[in-house]
Amino acid sequence: MDTYYALILGASSGFGKAISLALAKDGVNIIGVHLDRAVTMPAVEEEIALIKSYGVDAHFFNVNAADPNRRADVLNAVEEIFKGKKNPTIRVMVHSLAFGTLKKFVDIDATLQINQKQLEMTMDVMANSLVYWTQDVMKKKFMKSGAKIYALTSTGGSRVIEAYGAVSAAKACLESHIRQLAMELGQKGISANAILAGVTDTPAARKIPNIDIIMDYTLHRNAQGRLTHPEDIANFILDNYKRDSHWMTGGIVHVDGGESVTGF
Repeated sequence: MDTYYALILGASSGFGKAISLALAKDGVNIIGVHLDRAVTMPAVEEEIALIKSYGVDAHFFNVNAADPNRRADVLNAVEEIFKGKKNPTIRVMVHSLAFGTLKKFVDIDATLQINQKQLEMTMDVMANSLVYWTQDVMKKKFMKSGAKIYALTSTGGSRVIEAYGAVSAAKACLESHIRQLAMELGQKGISANAILAGVTDTPAARKIPNIDIIMDYTLHRNAQGRLTHPEDIANFILDNYKRDSHWMTGGIVHVDGGESVTGF
């Protein structure tokens, strides 16, 4: 019997936290990658303690997930963690990194518009890092047939609002990366899907300009009369990760309470 692990990129808040807790409660060991300052670390420590209270291992790494050297450090550490375990495998990998620049592409004041470094950083963290982590996880043979890759996307991948251009581009790119990974990993029995969550009140969402207006509009538009919760996404993964559902791959799975199909 395999010893299941989940590699959660962005494990300390929002979707990543909810997914980590749900999988841990189901008996999955958690490898969490996050980037937190001292002020938010007490909450991370509480999360780790809660995960361990479910009787599973919790290994958290407070590093920049887009740094190739830190990525190598984490995966080398995972290699050590796996030693002595019975058939250890990363059954689930979740990409839920939300760190990007929210600036206009063009502004009368050029100092206020996005620059090349900020645009490339947003794309690298929120999209390209999925490819690099997958490459290295596969190189170390941490995943095998039946494993699932999930990447968190949003309607931002096809819509734009003020100052959201870089993140919107990153989400669209992330969805493209998922399609490519699904094709390339299909013969190995590994699936890759993007989860399109509805509007959710998370720390990352609170940084989006006019988010209160967006949330209010969504509340009136959603067929179920509420915003999406991080736990809604976690519950979908909880239902899906251990099933023989590798035939569902390369898609964008809407988990939004009907938000994407309803309107005024």
